Amino acid sequence: MGVITIDGRKVEFTNEKNILTIIRKAGIDLPTLCYHSDLSTFGACRLCTCEDDRGKLFATCSEEPRDGMVIYTNTERLRKNRKLIVELLLAAHCRECTSCDKSGNCKLQDLAYRMGVEKIRFANYKEEAPLDLSSPSIVRDPNKCVLCGNCVRACEELQGVGVLGFTHRGADATVSPAFNKDMVVTDCVSCGQCRVYCPTGAITIHSNVDEAWKVINDKDVRVVAQIAPAVRVAAGDVFGLPKGENSMGKIVAAMHRMGFDQVYDTVYSADLTIMEESAEFLERVKNGGTLPLFTSCCPAWVKFIETQYPELSANISTCRSPQGMLSAVLKEYYRAPENAKDKKTVVISIMPCTAKKMEAKRKDNWTKGEQDTDIVLTTTELCRMIKSAGIDFNNLAPDPCDNPFGIGSGGGVIFGVTGGVTEAVLRRLSESHDPATLQAIAECGIRGNETGIKEATIPYNGIDVKICVISGLANAHQVMQQVKSGEKQYHLIEVMACRGGCVNGGGQPVQTTGMRDKVSRPAGLYDADNKMAVRNSDENPLMDLFYSDPLFKGKVHELCHRGHE
Repeated sequence: MGVITIDGRKVEFTNEKNILTIIRKAGIDLPTLCYHSDLSTFGACRLCTCEDDRGKLFATCSEEPRDGMVIYTNTERLRKNRKLIVELLLAAHCRECTSCDKSGNCKLQDLAYRMGVEKIRFANYKEEAPLDLSSPSIVRDPNKCVLCGNCVRACEELQGVGVLGFTHRGADATVSPAFNKDMVVTDCVSCGQCRVYCPTGAITIHSNVDEAWKVINDKDVRVVAQIAPAVRVAAGDVFGLPKGENSMGKIVAAMHRMGFDQVYDTVYSADLTIMEESAEFLERVKNGGTLPLFTSCCPAWVKFIETQYPELSANISTCRSPQGMLSAVLKEYYRAPENAKDKKTVVISIMPCTAKKMEAKRKDNWTKGEQDTDIVLTTTELCRMIKSAGIDFNNLAPDPCDNPFGIGSGGGVIFGVTGGVTEAVLRRLSESHDPATLQAIAECGIRGNETGIKEATIPYNGIDVKICVISGLANAHQVMQQVKSGEKQYHLIEVMACRGGCVNGGGQPVQTTGMRDKVSRPAGLYDADNKMAVRNSDENPLMDLFYSDPLFKGKVHELCHRGHE
């Protein structure tokens, strides 16, 4: 333990990695642009610079604490320097803030107000660069980049993809893919984590809001929607509800008011995924199929395997994701004349994930040449639409999801958190569904965000089933190398591209601070699971109805598995 004097106050520290952390623990919100606790230290923006008692200036994000240090965080010299830094950043920055996607939630915008930057004394001689609109998931605008490097480090360190990097030097420096290629032709997996860590509007979600409004307002179109599990514990952030609160009922009510004809719960098809994927798993184990089985719910993970480890593509489950399954089922349901009623059906999915936009375009997720998911909206886009419609979200009375696809189990709800798919599979395979068994499964070691790689061994029918749960694609790299070398053997591997799972997806709301609550959202899903009358996917009564319905007879594999384009 040591002591640092910060602005005249003595502050104790123990194992903090830098002085910035200690300053913030002392209740001082020191400004930063390039620093993020999830990423390595870059030290580019210099906004966190402080002054010691000898007049030395240093960046607190990269300075290790030493006992006896005396630090000042708010001297006249520091205020002048910070204001100048922000002014210089704005001088080479697109300043059309009112039409920017990040307006009102932009860190640079906040800093300009905080530092009192009311005018820019320097002309912007930087040549305007074209926008990269090639990706169906994200938009890259180099004119709004502040060279903080957050996207570069997130892509490399958290995801192990490394699509983005710095090019050129000095005033010509920029961030782009190699050779300035369009994002769509790179190995980008569309996870959107670059967008999450970007403090400005340089990387944003590729919006489909206008497209959605157009079909909603078309009287000849039946617009049906599905809402993913993770959306219910994140949408409330935008409207000031307690973090992690389950706002599913309010979301459904808002969507009914906006003009959606039917609103369904993707938890229904999460249960369907468990039924199909567990059956596939058992078939592979019994008949010597390709193992380990890789889960297929996360499209960013699927793209990652296809580009980074194509030799392991056969390990991916043939099951569609819950989004893909429900969209295919909905299209088939509304093809029946008694349900169609001479209207065209458009399926809109509300997802926490930018990669779902890419997944919807993949033809191996289509049915007989028809795109099943017509439009994908992220949580962030849906919240913008709710605000645009003038709906008082906080005071809405909750609505239930519509039938016949509005009922799901607790096992389907926890799909939105890392380990949730595996836990739901284990519940399905368990002979007993009593509370003690469910508790034992919950405590087998696959829950939690403490580490990105979790292992468990579960006895089943005389076999010790070895399971690996992975959070974050950089961790997936490590495990895939071990699987290829034979160092590790598993029966089942679950991977979520985004650390913590879909609750932290690239399409979820992100606050200006860039810091995400890693506890409340998962806790909200587990709480929703605990309150469900049905906890196991196979106990969902709609599963029996689906498999026995003449409308779907003989079409289950076609609707629930990939490769029927």
